Amino acid sequence: MSMSSTVEACLREAGVEFEVVRHPHSYTSAHTASVANIPGDRLAKTIVLEDEQGYVGAVLPSTHHLRLSKLWSQTGRHLVLAKESELRDVFKDCEVGAIPAVCTAYGVRTLMDESLTTVPDVYFEAGDHEALVHLRTDQFLRLMEQAEKAHFSKSGKSSTEEAAI
Repeated sequence: MSMSSTVEACLREAGVEFEVVRHPHSYTSAHTASVANIPGDRLAKTIVLEDEQGYVGAVLPSTHHLRLSKLWSQTGRHLVLAKESELRDVFKDCEVGAIPAVCTAYGVRTLMDESLTTVPDVYFEAGDHEALVHLRTDQFLRLMEQAEKAHFSKSGKSSTEEAAI
């Protein structure tokens, strides 16, 4: 599989400048950053959450942990981790575990951690486990303009009192 057709259409429609970075097959964001030889804080991972109202994509640096309590207070929703098997129906042209940051292209509400605005460039999954989309941060922000910006992650190890993913 290569870049998902939905991601490609979203990039073209937004008119952003990007490149596709190929890398050896990987399954975790930490491994992806390592094999692609990129800093982990510049790799945006997407965690899909759900509740009775539907799905929400949380986009944050791969070196960060999701702080669910922050997300709950900011959204007013008690979101939990979505089951990957259910996501196949939403992200039909993506491999399981390779959800791109542009969840809005799939009709999914998207929240972007503000820490991604401070790095010079951003990488995210292209829809498979062997390709990343690379953009300058200004282009990434243009692409993600429909995403809600908030601070809901923490760098490094999570505390035991904080629910983190």
